[in-house]
Amino acid sequence: MAWLYLALADAFEVFFALSMKASKGFTVFWPTVTTVIGVVAGITFLTLSMKTLPVSVAYPIWVGVGAMGTVAFGHWFFGEPFTPLKLASIAPIALGVAGLKVASGE
Repeated sequence: MAWLYLALADAFEVFFALSMKASKGFTVFWPTVTTVIGVVAGITFLTLSMKTLPVSVAYPIWVGVGAMGTVAFGHWFFGEPFTPLKLASIAPIALGVAGLKVASGE
């Protein structure tokens, strides 16, 4: 169940990052509301995952998957460039996330 909570936390992290962009500095009402909802939900699910998972695994995975998801969805939703350098930069993050998952022993 902890991994499901972590996956939900990651989804909400990407959601709130994209909502922040759409809120235009918290000047657009509904994206601002969804940002707050995403932050609260993301932290809630991350906290629930840490009831079982070590913080040294859960938090870095949350950050890494969130970063990779934000790069991908930032490209799809906002037309941000997806360059070879961005791809080369997120590849080590993906390896680190995979390594932490393996290191968790689960």
